Order: sequence, then structure tokens, then C-alpha cells
Amino acid sequence: MRSNQLRKLFPTVRRFQAENRTLHTGQIASGPNVLITGGLGQLGTGLARQLRARHGEETVILSDIIKPEVEEIEKGPFIFADVLDFKCLQEIVVNKRIDWIVHFSALLSAVGENNVPLAVRVNIEGLHNVMELSKQYKLKLFVPSTIGAFGPESPRNPTPNLCIQRPKTIYGVSKVHAELLGEYYNKRFNLDFRCLRFPGIISYDSHPGGGTTDYAVQIFHDALTTGKHTCYLRPDTRLPMMYIDDCLRSTIEFMLTPNERLSTRTYNVHAMSFTPAELYEEVKKLVPHLEIEFKPDGRQTIADAWPMVFDDSVARRDWDWEPRIPLEKLVDIMITNLRQAYNKE
Repeated sequence: MRSNQLRKLFPTVRRFQAENRTLHTGQIASGPNVLITGGLGQLGTGLARQLRARHGEETVILSDIIKPEVEEIEKGPFIFADVLDFKCLQEIVVNKRIDWIVHFSALLSAVGENNVPLAVRVNIEGLHNVMELSKQYKLKLFVPSTIGAFGPESPRNPTPNLCIQRPKTIYGVSKVHAELLGEYYNKRFNLDFRCLRFPGIISYDSHPGGGTTDYAVQIFHDALTTGKHTCYLRPDTRLPMMYIDDCLRSTIEFMLTPNERLSTRTYNVHAMSFTPAELYEEVKKLVPHLEIEFKPDGRQTIADAWPMVFDDSVARRDWDWEPRIPLEKLVDIMITNLRQAYNKE
């Protein structure tokens, strides 16, 4: 083979080697260097744990502006990162040789409504920073979206992947902005932008964080402590939900899907839909003494504009998405693990 042909072949060989690092010796595969912003929230620590298990603990850097617990420091790298500080983020990307950014930094729906100026800065200006960095350094960028990206004009049962979006919260507005800007950067600059619209996410190892769907986490804590739950939504308010393991798995599977399989940059993902009344009945099967009282507040107005059921057929078609945890299993997981946690205290 001629020398010029060899030179043309070497980059292909190197790229193949870089993309196929899983060895047949049982060693952990070396993967991309990942920066997770807003990493100490509900999703960041779980995603870091799973990615570190796949690729090694040094490949994933958690970042946030709050002080981590000692056990988080012991699990792997943590660094201070303010998403509003472009230079700070740039130094991390360069010094740590970052390949992926997973951008979890955001003020959630109910919290954002109470501080709109801060929500605009964090949810929109912070997004602009990570998107510009991803463009400049050719990174793969994941930004989660939400059921809150839809509004009362959207079809609610089911809500398709592509339809009118007129959200009525600053959280939802910022997420539609992220979806559209990411799609533009993909078309204009070839940025590998990826986005999943998540339902309400339920997990036992984090406390409710101010979202409209957080009653579905709080009810489990109340069941095992006070025995009484006060719900801020009507009993018939149906919303899409997902257990965190399905959420994290969808993120990893989506990020590893080859570009050529993606027909869009933003996908709905769905697992189940239920009402507060239906969840209460399921929890009562394991905690029979649980009582519930319904006192709808301002979050009811938000929930009434959101999807009742997500249509995720496009994700199932393009990259074989399939949830694994139904409502009954979710309730069993939550009660079992929270009961153990409270018994230790």
C-alpha cells in the first residue's frame, strides 16, 4: 500500500480504536470525558455513578456551585463550576479534556416561577455558555427538556413528539428555547446536540426539589414518617412519570446512539402516567395506614397545562427506547429502599 494511502487510513484506524475501547479482558471500557453541570441534583449523581461504572471514575466530573457531601467527593472527581461563568467552564473543558457536557443546571418549574430573573439567567444564559463551548470545542451536548415544554394549546393525551408548544412557565419557556437553539446549532454549526423530554422523575435517594410532579416523591416519605400526605394537586390530575433508573438508562442509550439513526434532536420518552389518587391506592397496598388530603395550590394551574400521556413512538423507532419499570414495581422499589433508609436513622 502506498504511503499516501496509509496516511489516509491512519485517522480512520485511530477513530475506530477510540470508539471501540471495550477490551475482551474484562477491563472497564475507557470512554469519553464527561462534565455534568448541576451535578448534585436528582439526576447528576445517578448518571455519574452509572457512567463511572462503565468507563472508570476519573472519566466523569461532577460540578455544581453548592458544597458536596464527603461521600460524593469519595466517589469521583468534583469541581466547582458556575454555568454563568464562561471562562470558568472553558478552563474545565480545556484542562480536563472534556468530550461530553451533560447540562443539568436549571431552576425547576415552581422554583423558577418564584424567581423569574434568576431562572432566566441560569436556564437561558447558562445554556448559551455551554452551547457556545460545545460548538467551539466540538463536544457532544446533552440538555434535558421536560413535559413543562408544552402548554394548554398542545395535545395532552397523547402529546406527540412534534406539535405546538406554548408553555406558561419560565421553566417551560427556557426549555423550548433550549430545544430550538440546539436544533439550530446542529443545522448551522453541526453541533452534536441531543435532548430528551423527561416526564416527572421519581427516585428514593433525593428529596423533592421544587417541581410540580414532586408530590409523587413526597408521598413515599410521608407514608413512612407522618402517615399522612397533603397533595397540592387534584386527585384526578394525570401526568407522565418515570423511575430514575429508566431515565438514566434512556440518557446513556441516547448519547451512545449513532448520529445517523437520529431523525430529530429532541425526543419524548415515556414510562407511565398516573394520577395522585392512583398512586395513593398503590402506596396503600404496602402502607395501609396512609391517609391523603387534597389541597390544590398554584401548581395545579401548571399541571393542567402539561401533557397527560407522552407519545414516545419516535424514540422507540429511532433508537429502540423501551421503559422497564411500571408503576407497581416503582412503588415497591420506593417503599423498600426508603424503609431501609428510615430504619437506619
